[in-house]
Amino acid sequence: MNTFESMYVQAQGDPAAISWADLVPNPNLVRWLEGNNIDGAVKQALVVGCGLGDDAEELARRGFVTTAFDVSPTATRWCRRRFPTSDVKYVAADLFRIPGAWKESFDFVLESYTLQVLPVDLRPQAMTAIAALVAPGGTLLLVARGRDDDDPPGNSPWPLTREELGGFNSHGLVEQAFQDFMDDESPPVRRFVITYRRK
Repeated sequence: MNTFESMYVQAQGDPAAISWADLVPNPNLVRWLEGNNIDGAVKQALVVGCGLGDDAEELARRGFVTTAFDVSPTATRWCRRRFPTSDVKYVAADLFRIPGAWKESFDFVLESYTLQVLPVDLRPQAMTAIAALVAPGGTLLLVARGRDDDDPPGNSPWPLTREELGGFNSHGLVEQAFQDFMDDESPPVRRFVITYRRK
């Protein structure tokens, strides 16, 4: 049983036991969608590491045909119970064994807080897998904790560096926008919000 599956199983249906489950869409995603006046009509969206589904539901609400996956089967079943009438397709899948049919199939891919929980040696492979999901002309939105290259790596969830995330550029993606800011958590957390586009 993988670590994340164990955590969701042990939670026994109590979202308070899942430290990253806010039960609302990620505010960075909401701000990005509103700031870019995004209309998701007939566009295909994918949420990487969907957790309890709030980001996926937000994308579906805005018109995206949305698929959301998590490595934890318990998490995806939980999503279906939370949103029984949802149009989102919730799938249990491993980022490192992505279905071949998903390659370059999504107009919008959201990667929020998944890379930062992976050990450093797994991140290049994860970035390769995530980049492969983005359709020609499509967008990847990445949200993560951030740090400077010479800052200590800290503890999990590990802040990422801009240089490290530059690995996406070697997979056919081009950085379109980069935001670096302190959020309004207590205490504040440094965040990167980066927009990439496939050529």
